Amino acid sequence: MSVVLTRGRVPRTPHTEFYSEPGVLALEEIHGSAGFSGAWSRKYHYRKYPTQQVQPPHKLTLDLRPQPLPPMPLQPWHLRTGRLKAHGDAVSGRVPLLYGTETFLSAARFEKSCPADRFFRNGDGHELWFVQEGRGLLASEYGVLPFRKGHYVAIPKGTTYRVELESEEAWLLIVESRRPISFAPQYLNASGQATLMAPVVETEVSTPEFRPPRDEEGLFRVWTKHGGGFVTELFLGHHPFDLTGWEGALYPYAFHSDDHHPLAREIHTAPPVRQTFQSGIAPHNGFALCTFKGQIEGWHPRDVPAPYAHLNADSDEAMFFSNTSYGARKGLVEPGSLTLHPGSLPHSPHGLAAKRSFAERGKLSDYLAVMLDTFYEPLSVSRQALAVADKDYPLSWNRDAQGISGA
Repeated sequence: MSVVLTRGRVPRTPHTEFYSEPGVLALEEIHGSAGFSGAWSRKYHYRKYPTQQVQPPHKLTLDLRPQPLPPMPLQPWHLRTGRLKAHGDAVSGRVPLLYGTETFLSAARFEKSCPADRFFRNGDGHELWFVQEGRGLLASEYGVLPFRKGHYVAIPKGTTYRVELESEEAWLLIVESRRPISFAPQYLNASGQATLMAPVVETEVSTPEFRPPRDEEGLFRVWTKHGGGFVTELFLGHHPFDLTGWEGALYPYAFHSDDHHPLAREIHTAPPVRQTFQSGIAPHNGFALCTFKGQIEGWHPRDVPAPYAHLNADSDEAMFFSNTSYGARKGLVEPGSLTLHPGSLPHSPHGLAAKRSFAERGKLSDYLAVMLDTFYEPLSVSRQALAVADKDYPLSWNRDAQGISGA
């Protein structure tokens, strides 16, 4: 959605003389995407450019790269992210789980705020979080953005931020994409406004609350992710949240899953009708991200609410289960389960799920899950994921069909 915002003080005309205070020239910066062709914002720094490093950059030992596995048998995967131990903060607590050439999925269970003098900038990818548990503030040069359980939080590549935790712990699913992430374009009209048939409405998006500029000197560290997961520490002599104002269409925002309004019909609906976000150009590259939330199930007298078996040969499907109510996986998944079904394998509900789902016809369901389908991009499982992998998952369909518990 091309919603242009103005926050703080900016000159009416870009690239023109403007002062933070008498005699102090504000320094303009353009934060852009897709070269000079995508969404962008113009930012005005109080008195110093963000390039003014005061110490040589230092490469950290922290490594956020997914570690590859040796060739494995073709199989579906079930990763129990709820079994990860909470540690560190929103950066150091990340565990890479699934990865492709342009798309990366991690989980973060963390228990600390980022230090007051340390910030993070993802130079590899645009980030989209799903907040499974916890609440806090995303503080960036754009302002402060609250988040809580059930929120999506979108953070453009190159944003400098820190996370201030307000709960004892937080638990995030983190999607990273080398391409910009936006609302599904098929739900936007030619003016970039949500259509009247869209499940999302731009007025339900939360944007950062602008804060006065921090015109402060000191030593401020910016951990910058690059090269697929390396982290370099940069040292600034001034606070990075020093903007007198900003204006544009590129900024962090939050969108709550409660505000995705499902579209229902008489018989089962395919996943695209549940789409919330997209990266790239469907169906050529990138991914579609769908919100599976409670809705009225099909009311046709012979509808089968459980999804049909499908082999979407050009997509790998990752699905994160926020709760355990999704009928196709009841009795198998736990909160925070993340499954991966490669496009070269058919996948389906478990054996008894289709018949059990008859009882759900026309009723309001209460599941919540996030599904990501890539376009022509295979996903791999990282070595770090093995610690929470369910080794019995490939046989769970047969086990369930025989009436044996899949838990």
